[in-house]
Amino acid sequence: MRILHVMAGAKFGGAETACIDMCIAMKEAGHDVALATRKNPRNQRLVDAGVDVYIMPFGGGLDFYTPLKLRATIKAFQPCMVQTWLARAAQKIPKWKGVPTDKPYRVLSRLGGYYKIKYFANTDYFATITPDIKRHLETLGVGSDKIRHINNFAETETATTPINRAEYNTPQDAPLLLGLGRLHEAKAFDTLIKAVHKMPAAHLWIAGEGPERASLEQLIEELGVQDRIKLLGWRNDRAALLQAANICMFTSRYEPFGTVFVQAWAQQCPVIVSDADGPRQFVKHEEDGLVTKRDNEPEIIAAIERLIAEPKFAQKLVKNGLKRYQNEFTKDKCVENYIAYYNDILK
Repeated sequence: MRILHVMAGAKFGGAETACIDMCIAMKEAGHDVALATRKNPRNQRLVDAGVDVYIMPFGGGLDFYTPLKLRATIKAFQPCMVQTWLARAAQKIPKWKGVPTDKPYRVLSRLGGYYKIKYFANTDYFATITPDIKRHLETLGVGSDKIRHINNFAETETATTPINRAEYNTPQDAPLLLGLGRLHEAKAFDTLIKAVHKMPAAHLWIAGEGPERASLEQLIEELGVQDRIKLLGWRNDRAALLQAANICMFTSRYEPFGTVFVQAWAQQCPVIVSDADGPRQFVKHEEDGLVTKRDNEPEIIAAIERLIAEPKFAQKLVKNGLKRYQNEFTKDKCVENYIAYYNDILK
């Protein structure tokens, strides 16, 4: 099957990482895959995997070049499916009648958030990463036969050894917490830092990059916890980080889905999440993770202390989380579900 993915995207972000992972996974499954996207260093992963990459600016309303380049790309690549990621890509993509190619193609938009429907005028079908986003589309008038909920998969790199804690002056016997994600207000890393500040024995690594870096650095300095809390920048070694950590922290204020908790399950790291929309739809409290209220420092501290004090309970969460990952969130399962949906659409 010939599949063209289309993503504008930011320099860093979860949706951007998920798109790259999906393109490579579909290529590995034997499909002809290409991506239309902005220039970015992450594109090298695609090139190394044999995925064709078409570069275009994806600018604002006055960007007339990108729609023209997309038409030329579609005509050259001749896809049967075009899958968009994020709203800007969906706005730029033309319907088949606007090209046309030798055979009709269909436009599928993958939604990871609660977008306005006006951005998807040229979309034929939708895939949503949570049941609640599917319900959101239905309330906007999209027919249920045009939407399918398909879970994200959690691709983590193969790690032969975990990160050496000594690189970040973290004692081997210290409780090590790990946060993964864009440095954005939605991720509530400020609340997590404040909670860890009140736990003198705990250390925290935050792997990510984004607009809140300066304010988080200032907060760490004001609290005097530079020796225990480290901002690691954007990383491509998620598996090694998770294997080095005692607990994965995913306590976002706003999170439509969030693959971090699934990555923690895959790497057998106990996970604490907030009751943001995404995690609360999937993580079962005290079965495969702990769920706390958003921005609630006492609950976050209590959850951390419980997992440290009760290692057998933590291992129960790990065991059940691994089962959830293997049954619902593997790469093979996700690709299989998307290809089945494509085939249903094309029929």
